[in-house]
Amino acid sequence: MLALQRLQEKIEEWRRDHEALKEENRALKEQLEATEADRREDTTLQDAHEACKAQCRDLEEEIARLKRELEERDIEIDKIVTQVEALLS
Repeated sequence: MLALQRLQEKIEEWRRDHEALKEENRALKEQLEATEADRREDTTLQDAHEACKAQCRDLEEEIARLKRELEERDIEIDKIVTQVEALLS
């Protein structure tokens, strides 16, 4: 009878251990899913950041182009003003 009781206690201990392992496994799966969601969000944010950087570079290039164009026009205007002043003198 003593051997049967020890065997039943051992089986009950294994059941408790098994339930604890199942709970730990569930918790680890939840952590893994959260980590995967965070990773996907990080990737999405990195992609958005890269797109913003590209857009910023494009805008900076456009600003530089417009500045050059403005400088050229200023030079042309100065030439015209000089010509008009010469004609009026």
